[in-house]
Amino acid sequence: MEAEGEGQPAINKNKRHRKDKHPFQATDNKGGVFTEESSFATLFPKYREKYLREVWSAVTRTLDPHGIACTLDLVHGSMSVKTTRKTFDPYIILKARDMIKLMARGVAITQAMKVLQDDVACDIIKIGSLVRNKERFVKRRQRIIGPDGSTLKAIELLTQCYVLVQGSTVSVMGPYKSLKEVRRIVLDCMKNIHPIYRIKELMIRRELAKDPKLATESWDRFLPQFRKRHLKTSEKTAKKNEKLASKEEARKAAGIEPSDAGKEKPAKKIYTPFPPPQLPRKFLKSHEKEAREAEQRKQKQAETLSKRRAERAEAFVAPVEDAAPTIEEKRKRRHGDNSDEGGNQQGDKPTKKTKKDRKEKA
Repeated sequence: MEAEGEGQPAINKNKRHRKDKHPFQATDNKGGVFTEESSFATLFPKYREKYLREVWSAVTRTLDPHGIACTLDLVHGSMSVKTTRKTFDPYIILKARDMIKLMARGVAITQAMKVLQDDVACDIIKIGSLVRNKERFVKRRQRIIGPDGSTLKAIELLTQCYVLVQGSTVSVMGPYKSLKEVRRIVLDCMKNIHPIYRIKELMIRRELAKDPKLATESWDRFLPQFRKRHLKTSEKTAKKNEKLASKEEARKAAGIEPSDAGKEKPAKKIYTPFPPPQLPRKFLKSHEKEAREAEQRKQKQAETLSKRRAERAEAFVAPVEDAAPTIEEKRKRRHGDNSDEGGNQQGDKPTKKTKKDRKEKA
């Protein structure tokens, strides 16, 4: 018994699932008929009404073998699916719900009916609320499609999925693992990361998966590391300062004067917590314009009036007159005259003035 046990390969507990590929049959359902009815409904836009009316017979034929009933309500603009007494697969109602959701989003009936298969799943990615600006949203959505649909075709080939970009949603159908990759590409594209970066990464992963030696190793060293080219303002200034510092060091090492030696640094402005005075508005209302013009007119009138008054007052200003000499000034003049006369007579000594002479002169 031990020898037999040693010879059998060990089975991983995580891989104990149904490996047979045959579809779920009525004989596989051991529980019998469902006790309760399950139903799902979805709305569709007005422009899809004509197409759905034409292909609804094909939808009914597709769902009948699985025991699913479907109804098309043109009044309320909705499609609904529900289980019947003939339904035997408990999961087929969810597949039918996905099918009508895809048809409402613009997927053709021939493609939407593939979601009923066990190995095919679907995902509807909502991208309408990811970008606010309408023009930017349209550009980024077009980036998913690419020129002549080349980007979309590359995504479909690499992920083995069907992708449809319609309005504000992206409908995806394919294997479960691939749905995650497509969702990542779409969301990154709406965040301004080009799909070509993810496509390149998928191509490298696809090649690495072929090598069995790399199955247990990390692939990080093979994958490209794309850095952001759009830097913040603080990062830009830091880079600029680093470049300037390296240049200055190089100039110092070469014995050249620094470039900022001759330049004078501008004086720093004094910080004031108060805002600057409000500038007059450019676009004024009619009554505000009239009031401003009237005020300017009054200022001009006041200026011209003050000039005219000054000109008139100049005529009444008295001319400058010479004042009469005072007693002291007269005495100084006399003393000056006497000294000049005495100096002109050669050899004559100045005579002393007596009291009588002084009295007579006075």
